[in-house]
Amino acid sequence: MEITKATTMGEMLNYDGGIAYVLMQAGMHCVGCPSSIMESLEEACMVHGLDSDVVLKNIQDYLASRPAQQ
Repeated sequence: MEITKATTMGEMLNYDGGIAYVLMQAGMHCVGCPSSIMESLEEACMVHGLDSDVVLKNIQDYLASRPAQQ
């Protein structure tokens, strides 16, 4: 799955629950909030005053560092 700024929070978390840790490290402590699930990454970053490019890069770095799945 390609994660972009348009990807919803719900889609990302369904794809890999470890993304929640990356989001929480960035300052998004509401990753489990039902209202955030339909927000795009860009919208969620805007609400929290975060740079969506930086958060997206952190997510992509996390995904690239995972062991290859069989």
